Amino acid sequence: MRLRGCSSLPRQLFVAAFLTAIAAFTASHALPAQVTQPTPLDSALQQADAALHSGNLPLAQQLYQAVLQLDPHNAPALTELGVIAYSHHDCAAAIDDLRSALNASPHLTQAQALLGICEKRLSDPHASADLQSAFDNLADGKLRIEVGVQLADLTYQRGDMDATLPILQKLLTLAPDNIDILFFAQRIYSEQADNALNKLLLLAPDSARMQQLIAEKLINSGDARDAIAHYQKALAMDPHLPGMHLELAEAYMQIGNDTATWQLARQQLHLARDNEGDSAPVETALGTLDQKQGNATQALVHFQRAHQLAPSDPDAELNLGSLLADQGKLQLALPLLRAAVQDDPMNSAAHYRLARLCHQLHLTTEEAQQIKLYREIRQAQDKIAAIHQQMNRQPVAESSTTGHPQ
Repeated sequence: MRLRGCSSLPRQLFVAAFLTAIAAFTASHALPAQVTQPTPLDSALQQADAALHSGNLPLAQQLYQAVLQLDPHNAPALTELGVIAYSHHDCAAAIDDLRSALNASPHLTQAQALLGICEKRLSDPHASADLQSAFDNLADGKLRIEVGVQLADLTYQRGDMDATLPILQKLLTLAPDNIDILFFAQRIYSEQADNALNKLLLLAPDSARMQQLIAEKLINSGDARDAIAHYQKALAMDPHLPGMHLELAEAYMQIGNDTATWQLARQQLHLARDNEGDSAPVETALGTLDQKQGNATQALVHFQRAHQLAPSDPDAELNLGSLLADQGKLQLALPLLRAAVQDDPMNSAAHYRLARLCHQLHLTTEEAQQIKLYREIRQAQDKIAAIHQQMNRQPVAESSTTGHPQ
């Protein structure tokens, strides 16, 4: 299966980028400033370079061939001829010229990059090694991304996910906002998840983990009530399955606001703490239950404990800061809410609560900034939700115990 959707640079743009990338190499072979009488080879190469950079490729090709008459192993001329051949869709000729250039100058990574791309198009077995070497050594950012995309596509076509994933991770580091690379990542990681699911279905279709997975998918689709039944089945099979009691408690907290349901949730949270030890998520959930039942004093104890266990956890910071603000302890709440938006910049509830607090403290500039961020994030979240609906999926609700306007 071919990985599609990540378009390469248009050929003309790639040639232009390649010419820019090798300009330093060509300049390094230019005539030293103190020499007043250029040799015939120097003059021929300068004329060819001028023709190439003016866009006159036919003339440049003739002049570079003339350079090779004087010096058959001239690496700049061979490289430029390879670029010109590539621009004419002649990868076979480009490969010959670029290999000759690399024989003359083995460290010319730009030439190796274009060589690997041409080899890939012709299904040459050397493509993988040349693309990998160029990707590892290129300094030019745009060219390295293009080579990385080609290499990832090649390894993906071969079904070598162990090779594809590290390349993809590097590409995401180099270009985290590149739409095509993000599409690559979504497809590959989704395929990996599907493969793992299929394997789990084959190996353990009736296992506790399978029941947990079904429950989590139901939660993500907004069906917490049906998820509870699968969580219960999983716990019946394995009462000590990590994370299960907390997940079941959170499901109970989603389905109702009655005392009986809250008590079921609390029982699961105590079991989670007994089986796995104390944790910030458990303390946060216990504090949330106390808030629902009007016990702010005990909620504060749990939120403080959550923050103590995980000082940089944005949920712990948000819940503790919000409760302190509600209790009028504004100066104590301020650093917590500031930390929450720093640790989770896309949390719209945290920005909203901080904006409200800044209003109370007359921090008008910061209040305006936080309101602006809040509105921008909510608009983005609304767009994401709309797309999820088009895909017949429900977006996962933002984890927060603090209400904010819709």
